[in-house]
Amino acid sequence: MSGKSTVACALSRELHCRGHLTYVLDGDNLRHGLNRDLSFKAEDRAENIRRVGEVAKLFADAGIICITSLISPYRKDRDACRALLPDSRFIEVCLSYDSLMFFCVNNLTAHTSFTGVYGFAPGNLREARDPKGLYKLARSGKIKGFTGIDDPYEPPLNGEIVIKMKDGACPSPKAMAKQVLWYLEENGYLQP
Repeated sequence: MSGKSTVACALSRELHCRGHLTYVLDGDNLRHGLNRDLSFKAEDRAENIRRVGEVAKLFADAGIICITSLISPYRKDRDACRALLPDSRFIEVCLSYDSLMFFCVNNLTAHTSFTGVYGFAPGNLREARDPKGLYKLARSGKIKGFTGIDDPYEPPLNGEIVIKMKDGACPSPKAMAKQVLWYLEENGYLQP
């Protein structure tokens, strides 16, 4: 919807090209399996994020950079994922195309890594990029508690990286991934 999966896959490819083991946990795919019993209610969204965080922690324990791509509208749920790996560092990256669009890449690293990609876009952009028709279903009342329709999104307060539009254009997913990688490399997050 706001390109989370595309950016997550681009980031995974770039990390893989640099010799890092990665795995992408995509929210849509997880909703068909591990989290198929959850709705879009606030308590189920919290459980969705908690489960994904726990699975990502297992990958991190195995030394695999886990990139999660999902909607996480509440700060407290993102903070709970941050707390799962207390000995690691957490980096929040906001890719802001205007005042309403955010992606957050959360990277918990030390000798293990957890990366989560979260996103939010303006309503007209979200609905234009919605190939599954979820926003149409939410507007018709068939999905309740849907972010951006009848449920809020709490944007990050302190993202370490902000990536903005340039000359009115959104950077390519590869360019966004490379900017995140540059930051991670410059700050020593990708040490072997």
